Amino acid sequence: MSNLIEKTKAFVKQQLQGAEGGHDWFHIERVYNNALLIAKGEECNLTVVQLGALLHDIADSKFHDGDETVGPETARRFLQQENISETIIDQVVEIIENISFKGGNFDKKFSSVELDIVQDADRLDALGAIGIARTFNYGGFKNRALYDPAIQPNLNMTKEEYKASTAPTVNHFYEKLLLLKDRMNTLTGKQLAVERHSYMEDFLSQFYAEWNGEK
Repeated sequence: MSNLIEKTKAFVKQQLQGAEGGHDWFHIERVYNNALLIAKGEECNLTVVQLGALLHDIADSKFHDGDETVGPETARRFLQQENISETIIDQVVEIIENISFKGGNFDKKFSSVELDIVQDADRLDALGAIGIARTFNYGGFKNRALYDPAIQPNLNMTKEEYKASTAPTVNHFYEKLLLLKDRMNTLTGKQLAVERHSYMEDFLSQFYAEWNGEK
């Protein structure tokens, strides 16, 4: 099975060459490591967790004109070529299809401890110092304003509004990132999220003070 994991890593690295900096191989690697850490405290199928973490962003819909089928289909084809059982393939694909935040107004159609682990691992990478860096990197990639006091965060977006949003980058903290701490699934995920959440709150306090010329 270790050979499968190494082949999967190589496949993901190849697929994500040239990807936007917040959704590149290093993001996958961090999520994978987070998932291994969280899995230590959970009764789970580690192979499904490993494959789910490695393949969860293999073709993010944000970079495929919003098409949410590309990622699951790419992962399924790869795993079928590796002669993985359909049971494991189905579980991994379900993780990919249900992991995203999508404005928070989205009921998961599938539930498993493996999904809980990978989702927490992915959400941890959206928090703390890394989360801040990724958020502004993506905002720059989309040529969004840093902040506009006249544009308030929208906390009641539909999934479609969330995906289509062009709001300033700072709004994303309120529309997603600061909501994640209370939506973690696992005990380890919740514990790790607390410090990263606090770090982001401190960053925003400093940001506003500098913006307003107070510090």
